Order: sequence, then C-alpha cells, then structure tokens
Amino acid sequence: MANNSENQKLEKALKPIHLWSIGVGMVISGQYFGWNNGFTEGGVVGLMLAVAFMTIFYTAFIFCFAELSTSIPHAGGSSAYARKAMGSFGGFLTGIAVLIEFVFAPPAIAVSTGSYIHFLNPSINPVYATVAVFIFFILINMIGVKGTAIIEMAATILALIGLTIYYVSGISHVKLHYMTSVNAFPHGWAGMFMAIPFAIWFYLAIEGGAMSAEEVKNPHQDIPKGFLSTILTLALCTILTLLVTAGLGGGIGRPSDNPLPQALASVYGEHAFIPKLIAVIGLAGLIASLNGIIIGYSRQTFALSRAGYFPKFLSKLSKRRIPTWGLIVPGAIGVIAAGNADFASQLIILSAFGAALMYFLTMISMIILRQKEPDLNRPFKVYYPWVPVLALIFSVIALFCVFYFTILGETIPLFGLNIPMIAVLIAIFGLGTGYYFLVGRHKLLPIEEEFGVLDILDEENTETEEMTSAKSSG
Repeated sequence: MANNSENQKLEKALKPIHLWSIGVGMVISGQYFGWNNGFTEGGVVGLMLAVAFMTIFYTAFIFCFAELSTSIPHAGGSSAYARKAMGSFGGFLTGIAVLIEFVFAPPAIAVSTGSYIHFLNPSINPVYATVAVFIFFILINMIGVKGTAIIEMAATILALIGLTIYYVSGISHVKLHYMTSVNAFPHGWAGMFMAIPFAIWFYLAIEGGAMSAEEVKNPHQDIPKGFLSTILTLALCTILTLLVTAGLGGGIGRPSDNPLPQALASVYGEHAFIPKLIAVIGLAGLIASLNGIIIGYSRQTFALSRAGYFPKFLSKLSKRRIPTWGLIVPGAIGVIAAGNADFASQLIILSAFGAALMYFLTMISMIILRQKEPDLNRPFKVYYPWVPVLALIFSVIALFCVFYFTILGETIPLFGLNIPMIAVLIAIFGLGTGYYFLVGRHKLLPIEEEFGVLDILDEENTETEEMTSAKSSG
C-alpha cells in the first residue's frame, strides 16, 4: 500500500499565492462573459439582486470549504468529502456533479475566447480559434503543476489589470437611468431567481483550488490564506464589473460573448483603442480560467480513478507527476463540445447545474462530518452551525433556480435534433450510476486506503511546520 501511495502522489509545489492565482484564475473569465445573459432573464436590477444573493452564498461557502479542504486535503475535493460523510455512492454522485461543472465550463470559455479573437481579427474563424486554444492549453498542462501555476498567475494578474482599466475607463460614463428605468426590473422579484443561474458564473469554479490541495506545501496554513484572499478579490471585481457594465447600457439588447469590449464600444466607438485593449487583455482572463479549470477537471478525474470509481489508467501519472489521461479524456469531450459553438449558453447552464448540485452535496457532507466525526483534525473552523446552514439553504435555492428556470426549458442542438437538457443530464447520471453499480463499486479502494494518503500528507505537513517553526525561532 505504501508503494502504491508513493506512486500516486502528486508533486507538492504550491504556496498561498499559487492557490490564489489558481482560484481567481479559474473564475476570472466569469467577469468577462457569461453572466451578462442574466440581464435578459432578470433585467439590470434582477441580476444585481441575484449577484448580491450569490455573493453572500459564496462567501459562506468558501469559509466552509476552507474547513473541509484543510481537514481533508484530498485531490478529489468535494467528492472526497462526500465519500467520507455519505459513503462511496455519495462520493461518486458528487464527483459526477463536479465533472459536469468542470468538463462543460472549459468549452464555454473556449467559445468566448474564439469570439474575443474574432472581435480583434474578424478574418479568423471563431470555431477554429476555439478548438486550437483549447487543445493548446491541454498540452500546456502537461508541463507540470508548478510551471502551469506560474502561467496561471501571470494570466490572472494581467486579467485583473484589464478589469482595472475597464473600471477606470468606463466608470465616468456610467448612467444611472440604465439601472432605474422601467425595463431594469421587468419581471419583478421573479427576475432575481431567473437570473441566479447566470449570477453563479461570476464565481463558478472557485472551489477548484481544493483539487490542488495535495500539491500544497503546507495545506493547514496555506489553504485558508489562498481561499479567503480569492473570495475577497472576486467579490470586489464582481461588484465593479456589474455596476460599470450595467451603467454603460450593457444590459440592453442581445447578450454578447464579449460584453466588456462591447459596453466600452458603445461609448468610445467600435474601432477605438480602449475596447480593443480590453478585448486583448480579456483573452488573458479567459485563458486563466480555461487553464485553471483544466487543472481542476484533471485532478478530479485523477482522484476518482485513484479511488477506483473510474478506470485505473485515468490516474496514471507521467514522469512530471501529471495525470496525463485525466487531462486528455475529459479534454477530448470538451474539445468536441467547444467545436459546436451554437450552444455556448447551454454549456454555461450545464456547468452551473453541476456546480449548484455539488454545493448542495458538499454542505450536506460538512454537516454530516461535524456530527459523525467531531474529533476530526480541523486546522480551520467556521462558526457552526450557522455558517454551514446558511450556505446549505442558499445552495438549495440556487439548485432549484438553475433546474427550474433553465434546465427544464432548455434544449441542446445535437445531431440535427433539439434534445431536452433534462434528457442529457438523465443520460449522464444514468450511465454513470450504471457504471458504478456494474463495475466501479467492485473496484473501489477501501476508504481507509483511499484516505491513507492523507496520513502521509499530514506527516509531511507536520514536518514542514516543525521546520518552519525552527527557522523562525532560530
């Protein structure tokens, strides 16, 4: 068992700054596109209320997530917490929810990347650009986690610089009448709930940093620092992005795949320097999220395979300690989806549903673990039960809104047919559940062996803390 654990250990190379860059980077594209579809559903005011709701939820959730990921620093993230709390099938369902979120988000981001490139150079076919960018970053992720994290940090910082330029150049042109007109709240309070699936896009994938927990040098101390700095950064950006875009009239008309440059173009002109600059820098944001979420889905696939849920070849590591097949197989699904640019908004909805379901199952898992394992080592604790219960209630509302307002009424154009989205989800969970009961559950590692890697990590972490303490006292 020790030899097997050694062969399936990821490289420990990440610090809080890397976690921050991965966390913000995974989400930062949500500032540049996707969320603006919520204007159509709820109007400016409805979307603002939905964003306020989701900001409260994500703040509570990320505090809970910091507790879970420091007590269980496992590459499976939520699926690992769910298995420990609810058993193997609960862990499997949560893992499928995470993969729905992380496999369908990258092609949606890649589609927007192609749209931004086409905005800058109309002669470039956006579909070709979409597929090429996606494949390129799958290959980039094979260089090793530290090198990938450095690329992620550079792209994230550049994307934040782009947002700052957007705020400075746009805020003086904001007009309040866009936010106070009759059309600003067309559906009343119902519009807020209708806009929640798109408000999620501002923060979607923030939890992906937990999938790098086994690669953090000092998880007990570094994970909370990385997570809390991430939510502060994203909350501030979300408020400013929404206010400036709405104030420039970005909530009027047909939703765009590049809303920030389009909003500035309405003030400065389509061919002005500033909109083009934001489009160029916006690519950094899209690249950061695409790259970061690729990290996330590969680690989730690796963890599910290592546990025995998926075929073992998916957890095989390269010489650089990278789960190569965990990158390639889900990536191939994403590339195929990205190549069909006709349903980018449906990809966003599918990803949001996976996220909302995962949030609900994660909060259930946390509450069960508090009752089931009160003595579990928790280096970081939230105020219990109020914070987890608040996050649980909000996650139920978010899951209902995504399912009722989007999933039930949406179709996906596939093979010349408009297939109901609910049918696609039933097929995914049906096939997954069938595989689990026929194959997966018979090949699962015993829970003690799967989580035995945490004992090794905990020993290494203790040694690291002792060395750090010795250096400080010296």
